[in-house]
Amino acid sequence: QTHTKMSFFGLGQGAEITIELSDVEKRRKVDVKNEEGKKEKLLLYLDGETVAGSVSINLKGRKLEHHGIRVEFVGQIEMFYDRGNHHDFLSLVRQLSPPGELTQFTKFPFEFLNVDKPYETYTGTNVRLRYFVRVVIVRRISDLVKEHDIAVHTLSSYPDLINSLKMEVGIEDCLHIEFEYNKSKYHLRDVVVGKIYFLLVRIKIKHMEIAIIRKETTGTPPNVYTENEQVAKYEIMDGAPVRGESIPIRLFLAGYELTPSMKDINKKFSCRYYLNLVLVDEEDRRYFKQQEIVLWRKGDLRVGRKPVAK
Repeated sequence: QTHTKMSFFGLGQGAEITIELSDVEKRRKVDVKNEEGKKEKLLLYLDGETVAGSVSINLKGRKLEHHGIRVEFVGQIEMFYDRGNHHDFLSLVRQLSPPGELTQFTKFPFEFLNVDKPYETYTGTNVRLRYFVRVVIVRRISDLVKEHDIAVHTLSSYPDLINSLKMEVGIEDCLHIEFEYNKSKYHLRDVVVGKIYFLLVRIKIKHMEIAIIRKETTGTPPNVYTENEQVAKYEIMDGAPVRGESIPIRLFLAGYELTPSMKDINKKFSCRYYLNLVLVDEEDRRYFKQQEIVLWRKGDLRVGRKPVAK
């Protein structure tokens, strides 16, 4: 969550930088994967919310000469295959101190008011989108830098329109299946409800499942990388269906690690979701059909903050 780069040039002149965010007690924490794929708990902010707090500088020696101290709020996209080349889509700066020297423990308040945070925090296979507060003490030889990450959620709302999805899977004279979902847009705690109708069955099906596939696309043509990952699987049936049979489906999304669908984020990456219907026959041949769905995060009045006990 915090990254520190220390320098001890100039006769042991160094400092320990601590970043403390306001509202720590009231604000919710959420799990976010870091670069190594490990989860860490970060404070959750929404678009338009203020990011404020304080910076403490504890000296390691008697004094610290510097060429200015600043605090930044950064939104950044990093491609894992292009290390060291970061794309900042958001960069706000506040000067905390003009050039001079520190001779004792010093604390600076900071505030970035009503910050636009257009995208959701995301860690994927090839890309990471992160927001962080960074403090820089500018030095002649080597700057002192400290970073502190936060999480950002993007909330949406869609009208309750029932746009049902219909798909047909067919092999001429062998198989004809109609597949109906209740809608094409689902919030992250929603339930996919559907039905499968077997109109013609002349091949022996032994197994049938529905999966959710996450497709992450990074880069720009001609260098585009696509990663497909199965994030959920639901066995619909085991055994042979008969003609005229219909099988209901209920897939609860809340139990899986899903993000909202992301389309062309800052012209750098996309993350799309597909429902994948898979049929396996007795000779282990696989038949499948994909349909894109849109996932979105439902707004909750208390989402950024913990519910207050009444």
